Amino acid sequence: MRKNYGAKALILLAVFAMVLGGCKKEEKMDVTKASTATEQKTEASNQDPHEGKVKSRLSGKWVDEAVGTQRPIAIMINNIKQAQPQSGISKADIIYECLVEGGITRLMAILENYNGVEKLGSVRSARHYYVEIADEYDAIFAHYGQTKYAVSEIEKRGIDTLSGLSSLGDVIYYRDSNRVAPHNAYIDEKGIEKGIEQMKYRKEYEKGFQGHFRFYDKNTALQGEQANKVTLSYSNYTSPYFIYDSDKKLYKRFQYGEPQIDDQTKEQLTYRNIIVQFVKEWDIDRNGYQTMDLDSSGKGYYITMGQYIPITWEKTKEDGVTHYYTEKGLEIRLNIGKTWISVFPNDRQQGVEFE
Repeated sequence: MRKNYGAKALILLAVFAMVLGGCKKEEKMDVTKASTATEQKTEASNQDPHEGKVKSRLSGKWVDEAVGTQRPIAIMINNIKQAQPQSGISKADIIYECLVEGGITRLMAILENYNGVEKLGSVRSARHYYVEIADEYDAIFAHYGQTKYAVSEIEKRGIDTLSGLSSLGDVIYYRDSNRVAPHNAYIDEKGIEKGIEQMKYRKEYEKGFQGHFRFYDKNTALQGEQANKVTLSYSNYTSPYFIYDSDKKLYKRFQYGEPQIDDQTKEQLTYRNIIVQFVKEWDIDRNGYQTMDLDSSGKGYYITMGQYIPITWEKTKEDGVTHYYTEKGLEIRLNIGKTWISVFPNDRQQGVEFE
């Protein structure tokens, strides 16, 4: 029987063509997939990583636009020994410390993001110079009590307040039964929001408000002197200090001989920047209430990244903003993160020590 080699050859050629065509088709599909993946990668790389975000006027961080455009809250915080540990103050972007009567200090915590805050305080009474500082930040000022001088300053400036002694006091604040009065008044997110809503306060920054500070884009060391420990001897009652953590590039806060802790996080307070601002300060009456000249100029220090430099400060208008400058007259930039500002008596400059 004669074998049909030609037919078999044709069949083999057809099979080979089919396999080759399949490979080319598969190769074409792989190329298409690779091309699509490249296009997607390119598209992703072209997207703005900060879309929907703005730079915080308080910390220099990129934050959600809703947070970064929101007016901050400036809250008076109890700082005597009986009020330790404090609650929630690690949420603050900026903290001010000033002397009040009797050699004690009081704090003012300024924060723009109070979402999720369950307990912040304890909240204490206002002093008039804190009213002025809060106004510099276009902040809503929260306090529980006030001196007559603070009342006068609030009325003069027309500043928006959340007062514990107002008719809304019980709506805004609550008492913690585990603490004794007057060290047991606290505020939370719900209280802040209810107070702002019922008082019909403006919720966003005033149009055109630029804020205090300019920030570096990344951590930048100063060309200054060593500052591994910074001690601030305000009085015989209190001499808080900061110790630099070179690994985290942050300053850890201590007072009353131990770490200053936020009892909500159980962690020590830390700060990227410290500003010491020397001011003229004196007794305003026989009760020992203090006053200070914030509407002038003076000297101080800027401390970050384990170093410090001398600076000057100036406030040219009573309703203006304080600016800080290098010795060469250039406005300072802060590193991104939290800042502690110590307003310190000009006649006690020897109480500020560096190691």
